Amino acid sequence: MIKSGALDKSEDNGSEDEDENMDAEAEAAAAAAAEKQTGDVAQAVAVANALGKTSKNKSGSQLEDLTDGLKELDMENYDDEDDGIELFNKGLGDLYYPSNEMDPYLKDEDDDDSEEIEDMTIGPMDSVIVCARTEDDVSHLEVWIYEDSDEGDSNMYVHHDVIISAFPLCTAWLDCPLRGGEKGNFLAVGSMEPSIEIWDLDIIDEVQPCLVLGGTVEKKTKKGKKKPKYKDGSHTGAVLGLAWNKEYRNILASASADKQVKIWDVAAGKCNITMEHHEGKVQAVAWNHHVPQVLLSGSFDRSVVMKDGRVPTHSGFKWSVSAEVECLAWDPHTEYSFVVSLEDGTIRGYDIRAAKSDPSSESKPSFTLHAHDKAACTISYNPAAPNLLATGSMDKTVKLWDLSNNQPSCVASKNPKAGAVFSISFSHDNPFLLAIGGSKGKLGVWDTLTETAVSGKFGNYSQQQNKPPKT
Repeated sequence: MIKSGALDKSEDNGSEDEDENMDAEAEAAAAAAAEKQTGDVAQAVAVANALGKTSKNKSGSQLEDLTDGLKELDMENYDDEDDGIELFNKGLGDLYYPSNEMDPYLKDEDDDDSEEIEDMTIGPMDSVIVCARTEDDVSHLEVWIYEDSDEGDSNMYVHHDVIISAFPLCTAWLDCPLRGGEKGNFLAVGSMEPSIEIWDLDIIDEVQPCLVLGGTVEKKTKKGKKKPKYKDGSHTGAVLGLAWNKEYRNILASASADKQVKIWDVAAGKCNITMEHHEGKVQAVAWNHHVPQVLLSGSFDRSVVMKDGRVPTHSGFKWSVSAEVECLAWDPHTEYSFVVSLEDGTIRGYDIRAAKSDPSSESKPSFTLHAHDKAACTISYNPAAPNLLATGSMDKTVKLWDLSNNQPSCVASKNPKAGAVFSISFSHDNPFLLAIGGSKGKLGVWDTLTETAVSGKFGNYSQQQNKPPKT
């Protein structure tokens, strides 16, 4: 406006019409110039703000500097420039490295990542323990790793876990190759549902079982209510016991609250045999280690029944006991002995050679042991040391027994701080490690060789460990 002289007073004394025309033109020019300057200044201030050069002093000289800076930036022609960096260029960002080791940006590997990879790697000497637990109404399987170092220190941690659909009651490991190959690593889980889920433990982020045996199919009645319809061959009650046949690796036995015992072909995914020889809930099943066609079952009807698959028409042999059956176990070192634990805390041993085919004749036990003050929920034979038996109870204790000569004697007792003990199991890879699970929901491991009486009586078997598949 100053340069145009629009604000200068005219020295001529022209007519009023000329003055009015000049005033109108001057006002229009002033408005246009003001609008243009306002836009330039606003744009310049925005650019200066971005460059960090804005000053609080808004003098006229500063505005001129901003305007000059705006001209240097030439923002109106910014989009036409092609000398800048392109987003999809062919510079260093497009270099391809055949391997991560050759990429200089990946040379410094994060220590946390390397430690995580180390933790996820299962070593050849690591022991693997699988337990089922429920916490806050969520049930899952936990795969634990137990590391035993040369210095004698041990380390135990959860490798991974799997969410399961129902409250778990029993498990059985099996290596039937359900997904090809020679062997697998699977866990069958029995729960409050009538179905049996089989999970692939080699898949860390597994979200559903690889196989489900039995179960229900929803069926709506005329009133719209859901009525359970069971799949062919399915149990109709909770699955209380499972046993895998190590010789016929596709065979799995199950015991249920529906009073039935079923034999499943997991490779075919169907039930082959259904047996109803108990009058109460069937709590436990166990295959003989040496004669794999022989199956034991124990029930709430206070009986144990042995069936031989080689003689399917035979009614089997039956033993009556003093209380509800909690658990069964065959002696892995002989083909004719087994023990049964009862709800009254006693343990009974039997020799099947003394069994009588006459149901009315009572077969006496080889020994009767008053092991615990409350229900003896779980038992486990040591796979390496003959006559070494572990028992666990609702009285919160775990005890080790020497069964030599059918005269049991307690060699060690421990309160593992697990609450009521529901499940114990000796390791096949490290036979003197005993895994313990109880009502507190915590997994415990007892190195039984640290007990003087155990190492004194059975320590010589620690060097003669069996090497079956890891379980």
